Amino acid sequence: MTRPTVPDRALVELGRTEGTPDTLAILARDQDTRRLLLLRAVLDAAEAAEPALCSPDRKSRLRDDWSLLAEADHPKPPRTAHPPGGESWDPRGMPPPGPGAPHPSSGAAYPPGGESWDPRGMPDPSSGTAHSPGGTPQDPRGVSYSSLGAPYCLPGTVQPPPPPPGVGLSPARDRLFHPLTGPWALSCLHGLDGRAGPPDEPRSRRLRQDLAHFSAIAAVAAARAGIPFTVRLTAYAGVLTLPSLGSLRTATTGDDLVDVTHREGCLTVRQPDAPDVLVRLESGIGAWSGALAWTPVHALPGLASAGGPMPLDDVDPYRVAPGPRPRTLGGAATLDDGDGKRWLQAWSGTEAALRTGGAHRVTEAVALLRCLVPLERPPGAEGRDSCSATRHEAFGALLSSTPQDALALAETLVHELHHAKLAALGDLVTLHHADAEARYFAPWKTDPRPYDGLLQGVYSHLALADYFQRRALRTTPPDSEYAWSRHARYRAQVGAALPGLVGSPDLTRRGRRFVDEMTATYERMADHPAPRNHTARAQAYVKAARALWTQRHAPAVPRPKE
Repeated sequence: MTRPTVPDRALVELGRTEGTPDTLAILARDQDTRRLLLLRAVLDAAEAAEPALCSPDRKSRLRDDWSLLAEADHPKPPRTAHPPGGESWDPRGMPPPGPGAPHPSSGAAYPPGGESWDPRGMPDPSSGTAHSPGGTPQDPRGVSYSSLGAPYCLPGTVQPPPPPPGVGLSPARDRLFHPLTGPWALSCLHGLDGRAGPPDEPRSRRLRQDLAHFSAIAAVAAARAGIPFTVRLTAYAGVLTLPSLGSLRTATTGDDLVDVTHREGCLTVRQPDAPDVLVRLESGIGAWSGALAWTPVHALPGLASAGGPMPLDDVDPYRVAPGPRPRTLGGAATLDDGDGKRWLQAWSGTEAALRTGGAHRVTEAVALLRCLVPLERPPGAEGRDSCSATRHEAFGALLSSTPQDALALAETLVHELHHAKLAALGDLVTLHHADAEARYFAPWKTDPRPYDGLLQGVYSHLALADYFQRRALRTTPPDSEYAWSRHARYRAQVGAALPGLVGSPDLTRRGRRFVDEMTATYERMADHPAPRNHTARAQAYVKAARALWTQRHAPAVPRPKE
């Protein structure tokens, strides 16, 4: 498989903080392909893992889960996919995933004739796969397209790259391309890495939980595909999570096995010593139940009229990164009715707020945004203060505290989606060869930034300066006054940091083209300057920020390379 090419036209568009649907589709399709490679790496690593990391029973269950997921990629008519007479369907009883492959539960590693068999119906690993030599998992961001023998595809599917988000996706791919599947898969890879030595109990428990989550992913995909099944899932710490549907508080607070049966859009959850819980699938996102123990995934209306519902997910266990977080970032939030209403109110006006800053802002949001994750407000936040983030491994997800209003949410979207755009572009194009040493001044940070961090910050602030200038030119006071003040602040910040980007000798040829377009966009803004009072305040702010930064850091920070 050759690495996708980013045409110069697309590079220019992205450098201007814009992007046609075709350009944005290049980024989205590449990230979707990487997600499939990441899943392949997880399954290869599990198959190669020592029993202490992944037991034979767990490997067998992963094969069963894959079989169910493959069924959901190409649903068959009920009369051929399932036994007659309405009997319950066991994924272990389905046909093998590939021609000549043994039944996944047979325990056979090789079919007759001595051909090697991958339990997921894929080519032999020696032909080129996403796992590293010796079965050691690697970060998918380091996967080289040129090292792969062929694109990873679910059994029986065609070879071209996946379609754009939300267009013609099977239930299986809809689940695999979901942003929060990425953090789950990376957690699996880290747990399966045999180089870390024998697993301790916390690591073993985390890995068991991660691998068991694949069963829930496969079950949700199969339910969406209309496949009848009965599977046994594991609830951890009293919670069973069905990604994109919701979560159930089980009758016990510990770890427990739960049987889940699907028939005609209805899930029956059966647990020991407790009444059955019936959960009915909603169209698109979420599921509802009369049981008080069930918490559904929230869904907001589509951002644009042609878009599907937008998940607002406060139940997925992989929605925020584990471990310490920046002090300015709130933790994962669980929404109450009031929070849900505030999100809906802000979201309902977001398309209009985005459009006043250019129709392309709506286009990029529709093309790139797939999931919203609510966060708590950061400690000590006041007024319009909020927090937001994106995660490289969760492309398409926006993490944000409850927005104050539609304009605040639109500003957050422009900011964070440009982090996502640049990260996705960086996976396709080498923009620079700078090291990770923090040495650059950025007016929006109190500490020195590495070159890549500076590039990310300048890019997102440039997009915001463009957004608010367009909004200022299209609105009337007081909206236009507020927009001019925001534009002036963001443009002054970009102007202070841009020389550090332009002057770097570490830019590649294509990186230079990209940064030149950013510079031209910055300079074109001078054609419609902000009122002098806003410009003066913005320049004073940046001057004060530079003075404070120099006082704190200049003597200890190496000068940028000449």
